Amino acid sequence: MDLTEVKQIIERLERDFNPEVAKDLDVVIQYHISGEDSGDYKIRIKDRTCKIDKGIHDSPNVTISMADKTWLGLFNNTVNPMLAFTTKKIKVKGDFSLAMNIQKIFTP
Repeated sequence: MDLTEVKQIIERLERDFNPEVAKDLDVVIQYHISGEDSGDYKIRIKDRTCKIDKGIHDSPNVTISMADKTWLGLFNNTVNPMLAFTTKKIKVKGDFSLAMNIQKIFTP
């Protein structure tokens, strides 16, 4: 089943959070999603927990920006993440290494 809303992906991230992979992390990941289904989401990972809220964090470790269609495509496996990054459909500011490991953190 394809995901069709940004909210569905946020719910999936909460469900798929892997505390064992994130056990040593104390970070904030900021997502800025633009487009019709836009939103700002901050993900706080600390002490093997994950808390996701709407809004903007003052000093995230990494900020990842993209359009809603790109965001949905990543999770529906219709957008290649490296191609989207190299064509600037995904923009990363801050800890690039953290951004590259997000998929591992949110895999059940």
